[in-house]
Amino acid sequence: MERTLWGHLPLLVRANSKESVEYILQSLWKTRKTGLDVDDRRLICEMLQLQNDSDLDPLLVCLRMLIRKCVYENINKDDIQKIFPDEVLPELQRLLTLLLQKFQREWRADIHIDEVSFPRLKAMTWNMATQDTEVTEPVAVINLKLQNDTQASQGEMDLKFQLAKETLDTMLKSMYCIRDQLTNLGET
Repeated sequence: MERTLWGHLPLLVRANSKESVEYILQSLWKTRKTGLDVDDRRLICEMLQLQNDSDLDPLLVCLRMLIRKCVYENINKDDIQKIFPDEVLPELQRLLTLLLQKFQREWRADIHIDEVSFPRLKAMTWNMATQDTEVTEPVAVINLKLQNDTQASQGEMDLKFQLAKETLDTMLKSMYCIRDQLTNLGET
């Protein structure tokens, strides 16, 4: 991280409490994909007793970079304090180290969940067809339209497959079991 960014961290000393700094870090993490909305920015400015919203941006950049470094580079909990240069006040180093250590596991789990997301079913159509073999047993041709909302690969994907009656029966039994389990979970 550039040394000039570290110079904005002392603004955190203006916060009334450790909980205020904790709130700021949590807000930055929760809005890592969208950015802070106007209300959050205003609230953080009030917490830090800042008169001008533009004074907030360099601090937020510094904190986001610090969070990313700790989470995405999976810095060992004991090594977090080593990230800070000497120019950062020792009490600020201790506070940020403590909070980053507190949330690191949770935030790492969040990025794992973000990476392991599945496409959702957007549409399904089907029609009957006969196989191209000598036996003219009809099959169902299923066409699924899947929507992938992950940042890495947004867009739609078509999946087409065919099912004979036996395979369809097996699949339907499994789907009924899934429905029943979901119903039971919803009732508890």
